[in-house]
Amino acid sequence: MASRGKLLLTGGRGMVGRNIQEHPLASEWDIVAPGSDVLNLTDPRAVEAYVRAEKPDLVIHAAGRVGGIQANMANPVAFLDENVAMGRNIVMSAHKAGVPRFLNLASTCMYPRAAPNPLGEDMILTGELEPTNEGYALAKIVTTRLCQYIQRENPSLQYKTIIPCNLYGRHDKFDPKHSHLVPAIIHKLYVAKTQGATEVDIWGDGTARREFLYAGDLADAVLRAAANMESLPDLINIGLGSDFSINEYYEAAADVIGWQGTFVHDLTKPVGMKQKLSSVGRQTAWGWKPQTTLADGLRKTYAFYLERNPS
Repeated sequence: MASRGKLLLTGGRGMVGRNIQEHPLASEWDIVAPGSDVLNLTDPRAVEAYVRAEKPDLVIHAAGRVGGIQANMANPVAFLDENVAMGRNIVMSAHKAGVPRFLNLASTCMYPRAAPNPLGEDMILTGELEPTNEGYALAKIVTTRLCQYIQRENPSLQYKTIIPCNLYGRHDKFDPKHSHLVPAIIHKLYVAKTQGATEVDIWGDGTARREFLYAGDLADAVLRAAANMESLPDLINIGLGSDFSINEYYEAAADVIGWQGTFVHDLTKPVGMKQKLSSVGRQTAWGWKPQTTLADGLRKTYAFYLERNPS
């Protein structure tokens, strides 16, 4: 029986939402996780009516239109408009309905492209954003600031934001048109292995560095935060505090998948920021750290991929 109350989870059918619901700590909550067929988060009246009817004790906002560089560059209007609408509608509906606690999930793309690494929470809005995902970043900034303003006006409310680094894991998207780096690598290397390809291309020179957290670890941090909102800073990075080069991700995935071949670099392709590493000082002070290594996370993610792509 749920002991902590009712939790309204947006994005329950996405990678983050599914990992949250699979986590053992989820059993402490009565979770309501409507899909888009039940609740259109871009419709303000529908969202307000739904929140008032459900009367949640806590909202976790994990929904959003997400994708990698290709998707962001191809659909900048949708990434800005839809994510701004979703964030504003769920935050303001919770506020109007008197929901006392709100946990917003943002993104490290909110940090300026030229900000020094590691990226500290106080660097947001101090410089130009990365152009390849600017629309998505702006939307996340709007939702984050809205939560901060609400808490500033009424300190008794706990409207806080977690900023995860890049994610991968079970329930990820592996279609190259929509996927982020790690699932795209897994799919590409699996195809190369099954087709007997001896070469795989890497966008850019492969030296850009990225920090990828296993989604099951993020779920652990989110649910621990949900149970301890008072102790959580109003804005906190959740990540590894260390990173790997693109080349290293390809090499690690090739070891897990068992593909033996040669990598070639396509220097004509965009690569985004050279590095995007989170500062985990607040996370460490809060008392949390991830438990899954890159090799273990890749193995779990590849096993999930194979369940949906049997040989």
